Amino acid sequence: MNTDVVIVGGGPAGLMLACELSLAGVRPIVLERLPEPSAEPKANGLLGQVVRMVDRRGLFERLGGGSVPPQPNSAYFMFAAMDLDLTLLDDSPIYALPVPQRRLVQVLAERAAELGAEIRWGHEVLGVRQDDEVGVDVAGPDGTYRLRARYLVGADGAHSVTRKLSGIEFPGVTYDRTTTRSAHVTLPATSIDPDTGALYVPGYGHIRPFAPHRTERGGFSYAPLPGHPPLVGTTEWDQPRTDAPMTLDEMRASIRRVLGADLPLTAPEGVGPHVLRRLFGGNTRVAARFRDGRVFLVGDAAHVYASGGGPGLNLGLQDAVNLGWKLAAAVVGHAPPGLLDSYETERRHAAHRMITNARAQSALIAPGPDVGGLRDLFTELLRDRDTVQRLADLVAGADVHYDMGAPDAHPLAGRFAPDMAVRTAAGTVRLAELARSARPLLLDFTTDASAAKAFTTTGVDDRIEIITAATESTEATAVLLRPDSYIAWASSSPAPTTAELDTLRAAVRRWFGEPSDHRTALRRMS
Repeated sequence: MNTDVVIVGGGPAGLMLACELSLAGVRPIVLERLPEPSAEPKANGLLGQVVRMVDRRGLFERLGGGSVPPQPNSAYFMFAAMDLDLTLLDDSPIYALPVPQRRLVQVLAERAAELGAEIRWGHEVLGVRQDDEVGVDVAGPDGTYRLRARYLVGADGAHSVTRKLSGIEFPGVTYDRTTTRSAHVTLPATSIDPDTGALYVPGYGHIRPFAPHRTERGGFSYAPLPGHPPLVGTTEWDQPRTDAPMTLDEMRASIRRVLGADLPLTAPEGVGPHVLRRLFGGNTRVAARFRDGRVFLVGDAAHVYASGGGPGLNLGLQDAVNLGWKLAAAVVGHAPPGLLDSYETERRHAAHRMITNARAQSALIAPGPDVGGLRDLFTELLRDRDTVQRLADLVAGADVHYDMGAPDAHPLAGRFAPDMAVRTAAGTVRLAELARSARPLLLDFTTDASAAKAFTTTGVDDRIEIITAATESTEATAVLLRPDSYIAWASSSPAPTTAELDTLRAAVRRWFGEPSDHRTALRRMS
């Protein structure tokens, strides 16, 4: 059987990629070795820029975010269990969407199916070979079979079979000093402050929810996630290893060592599965390459972090959004030279920023008086607005900036487009709503629509939606957005100069290809 794209892995990254490809008119086949979505509790939510990205695909409300658009946390957040005072910032980049990973998988699978993707549960990849296409040997419920695809994407996790069969190395570092324990539990109602939600530990004091807490003996966290029993967790260093099953008594003893006090807890109530988990050490690794010919890696198949599943999940979803439109352009046949290679260039940069984040936080929460002294100094630095902004951007992934290949580019070029209200004759809409088709957008707010007029001479205007409108934003008068919401070109001129319009045409060709011989109807809003 021949197809355009095969995705190996039916987790969040693979399913997000299936949605992105389907929005662009490419119908992938997703192969997942599990017979059904895993019920194992894993990540508990999305953080940072990825929350705005799911909003731009119309998934925010479906994932439980409510009907109000995403709102940033403008109070406080944490970096290595130290407060980030977000009230110092004009615009906080910290967005949060509590959603269990299994619910995320359910919503993405439903959306991918709605868009025409085929998801095959219980189908395991046995072999991968490349020539002018990719051959994939698969074992399914009815026996083995072979697929031929133009492209193959491995979204099959940290132990990626796709990566291994493609001979891609996975260099990095294994850490073996830490032991992390986590458990769903029942806590006495009297231990929760009704006003703040803080957890009161007798003999120790109050601990804020969703805020990692460090002591000289380790770390503790308390997360009252909606719809689930409270989740408590500890991190300790240099603990003896054991193969014995994890128990609540072990959880209690670990909390006693970390906090120096007992936390009264009992088994969780309600229907499981419930978390009761112990993990030794962790890995921080980045694949030697994210692309090998016609094979690509996304998510944990491309990078893993010792800090756990949350950062990797956020990063993996954004990998999928970055690759989806580029791969679709290659399938359709109008991808410009170098477009597919830009996936690795851009996302490797993002992966290494996450390494910086993970390693810095790990170093700052370690035990010991030397670390304590460093934290005291850091606490002083966190009174500075610019420091808070830099760390908040790092945590949120908002500091990722892509090279758009143009010298003296506009300051917005290469950055994730901020949301804005766009006023058209049909009414006012948010940019997030305009982005839901996953098409490139040219937003022209100039007085004479000069950017839109110049754009029609590029010969690729059938691929891009042109919107002439008005906005209250003062950051730009015209912007060209890629489908992943990164700005490819921008102008702040009331009427862009000839030179600026030439750079617009160059940006169009760089990211969306050369003119096609046959144009489809152009949809305009004005």
